[in-house]
Amino acid sequence: MFDRVYYMRAILGLVAGIVAGSVIPVEYSQEASVGVAVLIAIVFYIVSVAIGRRIARNVPREKKRKVAMDGIIPFIFLLLTFMIIVYTAIHQSILVK
Repeated sequence: MFDRVYYMRAILGLVAGIVAGSVIPVEYSQEASVGVAVLIAIVFYIVSVAIGRRIARNVPREKKRKVAMDGIIPFIFLLLTFMIIVYTAIHQSILVK
């Protein structure tokens, strides 16, 4: 069950990275771009916690924290990696000038 939560969170990090990379326009300042990326990450992480709780309904109370924290590292790294790749791929011609 914890493996399912882990991989679900990793996949949602990948999706969040793709969404963040495609939503942020070049015209935004760096502070606004970071704010948008963090907001998208928080929204997707809250969604992943809700899905994780549904997956692990019958978990004892002492393991509930593990459900909330399991898979956070792949979520963060996949979000950042795919956000950078998608942003660069979409705006490559604009960034080269």
